[in-house]
Amino acid sequence: MEQQAEIRIDGMSCGGCVANVTRKLQAVAGVQSVDVQLQPGLAKVHFDDAATSLAALESVIDEAGFEVVRG
Repeated sequence: MEQQAEIRIDGMSCGGCVANVTRKLQAVAGVQSVDVQLQPGLAKVHFDDAATSLAALESVIDEAGFEVVRG
């Protein structure tokens, strides 16, 4: 089933950071679309929850060197 997540991200400082996060998220199986915005530090992701999860998406962002703002 298609889900939409808005993930707050700290640590992005330039367009290269946005491109890096976008590329990492697009590489996850089940991700259908990604929109990462430098300001306000937000990623909007449409994904198939049968193929991936919000926790997996957050982990990819963490592994890319950025901090997911939880809660």
